[in-house]
Amino acid sequence: MFCMDQLTDVLTAISHPSRRAILGQLANGPARFLDIAKQHDTALNAVTKHLKMLERAGLIERQKRGREVHISFRGEPLKQVAGWVHEYERFWNQRLDQFEQHFKDKKKKEKKG
Repeated sequence: MFCMDQLTDVLTAISHPSRRAILGQLANGPARFLDIAKQHDTALNAVTKHLKMLERAGLIERQKRGREVHISFRGEPLKQVAGWVHEYERFWNQRLDQFEQHFKDKKKKEKKG
């Protein structure tokens, strides 16, 4: 089973479009803080807050190299989200099967009538 606190942190982190954009940017490779900040039309303080939330969720990792901070994407926590969503796949498949059956039954009735 999943650690709900960690899952909550990850879901909270990816709930904001700016944080998802940062992850998308970092999926292409590590970047310096200023390179990330340049991509967003917001204050550096706001970018810092977004990065802290992503780091808390374990989605990024910071490495200080001299005077620069390099930030890397870590995808492992997203496996928790995928696993959690997968648990509901059975539910949706059942609903879709019922939906499909409804239309098959309706079609049969129309042919008889």
